[in-house]
Amino acid sequence: MPRKPPNDDLILEAARLYYEGGLDQAQVAKQIQVSRSYVSRLLTEARQNGLVEIRVRHPLPVAEDLQDTLAKRFGLQEARVLALQDWDYPETLKRLGALAARFLESALRQHDRLGIGWGTAIHATVQAFNPHRFLTAQVIQMIGGLGATNPEIDGTDLARRLAEKLGGPYRYLQAPLVVESATVCAALMRGPSIKEVLALARKARLAVIGIGTINKTYSSLLRAGFVTEVALRDLEEHGVVGDVCCRHYDLSGRIVDVELNERVVGIDIKSLKRIPCIVGVAGGIAKAPAILGALRGHLVNVLITDDRTAREVLRLDDESHPSST
Repeated sequence: MPRKPPNDDLILEAARLYYEGGLDQAQVAKQIQVSRSYVSRLLTEARQNGLVEIRVRHPLPVAEDLQDTLAKRFGLQEARVLALQDWDYPETLKRLGALAARFLESALRQHDRLGIGWGTAIHATVQAFNPHRFLTAQVIQMIGGLGATNPEIDGTDLARRLAEKLGGPYRYLQAPLVVESATVCAALMRGPSIKEVLALARKARLAVIGIGTINKTYSSLLRAGFVTEVALRDLEEHGVVGDVCCRHYDLSGRIVDVELNERVVGIDIKSLKRIPCIVGVAGGIAKAPAILGALRGHLVNVLITDDRTAREVLRLDDESHPSST
């Protein structure tokens, strides 16, 4: 067979047929009209040039009994509970992200719309995300950005990076997450660009979001400079335990009437709850009250967490609603 020059298009075609199409090397050779040995060379070049990435995935241990209990008690579509080992918090967060990424990889369909939040857990999810094929899914930022505070965990950067991995487009909100007043927020939300992006977010089939806490040690809003410690104490006095998409709620999952909720540029809770699959990613015992509120309020319907946190969530639920067991 004639030997074709090994340009990137030919390398990509061989890799696509072999890794995505499931053809063996002889079948690939016949399809692109080269020798089998030449196909082997093309596949080697694909790996060496970074066009193909091969990872050995270590199994992620899960606590199946806790997964079943959480799903049944709170009416979840699914729960994934990481069985913790002797890991520090950064490693735990990394593994939670991998667990969330695996769920998304299995749940996403071709040409899907995926809404995305922000934060360290979502950053870990995007880092671990490694689909075996392009899905050309559209990724939509659902809440405003952090600006220069921490671009790594900002929804704008996360939407872009996730879209690149999916081989699809992305849309971002050209506005900060929290603005100075409800009046400014309302004016921004009426703008054509923001209205268009949020309209797309409402049409998403899936959303992946973090679950925030008012615990000052773990509050992303405090670290990002959107609230002060005094403001967190004020939220606590109003019964707030956590937030999703920066909308604050109590332990029953009811949205609390606090001024901060009126200054958030992003998707509203009613629209969020209409998205068919809402994946909440959060771990750490300090977040248990926030996770419980999110579950009770049906603010997420898929939960990715760790076993210690899951047990604390169930304990808190038993403590406040003993009849639920």
